[in-house]
Amino acid sequence: EVQLVESGGGLVQTGGSLRLSCKASGVVFEDYPIGWFRQAPGKEREGVSCISSANSLTYYTDSVKGRFTISSDNAKNTVYLQMDRLKPEDAAVYYCAAFRGLGCNLIERYYDYWGQGTQVTVSS
Repeated sequence: EVQLVESGGGLVQTGGSLRLSCKASGVVFEDYPIGWFRQAPGKEREGVSCISSANSLTYYTDSVKGRFTISSDNAKNTVYLQMDRLKPEDAAVYYCAAFRGLGCNLIERYYDYWGQGTQVTVSS
């Protein structure tokens, strides 16, 4: 059974940093690209970043480029999302998700497995 567990959310001031973690179990880590998505109240869920550990591909949505960094630790089956220079508009519930395949993308329908989410709050 594939399980994804996020952690690392919390309250931070504008301009601060947080690091989210997504630990995967029940998968061969390199076979499953991992994506981070977020959903703010009243808004649709949007893709933030993804990584394919098999070929080290990464992708970021424009609004977080230069501020967020995705990485993976294959030995720990964990993907990290380092979020720097946070803005109030980054506040949301952040989800990690996985699908079996190659490459990565931020298209939700590709993702078969989802974590429970972790809340990120950014105070202005």
